[in-house]
Amino acid sequence: MYTNINFRTKKDLIASFKAGNQIGTHQPGGMFPSQKNGNICLEGPHYPEPHRWYASATIKDGIITKVK
Repeated sequence: MYTNINFRTKKDLIASFKAGNQIGTHQPGGMFPSQKNGNICLEGPHYPEPHRWYASATIKDGIITKVK
């Protein structure tokens, strides 16, 4: 899954989360249904750039509540 913001690094994602920003998630392409609650895997930056970082997160109603 992707974040709604195209973070260049995992460090940028974590810094934004710790700053209190609400970060949404989405699954592009429609091949897999988008998950709204639970544990997910994130990747970035967004396609077509090669993915350089991966993270685990917990989401509630599509918003990240915890990042690892």
